[in-house]
Amino acid sequence: MAISVGDRIPQTTFLRATADGPQPVDSDSFFAGRRVALFSVPGAFTPTCSARHLPGFVEKADQLKAKGIDEIACTAVNDAFVMGAWGQSGEADGKVTMLADGNGDFARAVGLEMDGSKFGMGRRGQRYSMVVNDGVVEQVNVEEPGAFNVSSADYLLERL
Repeated sequence: MAISVGDRIPQTTFLRATADGPQPVDSDSFFAGRRVALFSVPGAFTPTCSARHLPGFVEKADQLKAKGIDEIACTAVNDAFVMGAWGQSGEADGKVTMLADGNGDFARAVGLEMDGSKFGMGRRGQRYSMVVNDGVVEQVNVEEPGAFNVSSADYLLERL
């Protein structure tokens, strides 16, 4: 069952690329005491994700923060090296924190996993956005397969 408004974010561990190599990021600690805009993409460097999804959050970072968002984060079922490189190429540094969910543990734990096998992608996270306030889901917007509407930075901004 997919995570819903009012649910607590499950405890999992992401990885984040740093100059010292991949570092673990505990979900409980990451979401504690702040309001986070989290969005998920099926894969780094994929067409919609690279052309529209990540750029939208990079471009709207200041506006989201002006509406009470403390941190913007992107997650995908990719490794920390790929997420780090994608963040650099998408000019996300300092605007969007890139959280690798390499084994899909978070995607499974929130019930938002998808099967991209017919595209050669295996099990991935669905495309969505959510607002998490001190570890509790305040808003969740899950896309229909193949769509890009309700998970965009613009859509999220309109609802803050």
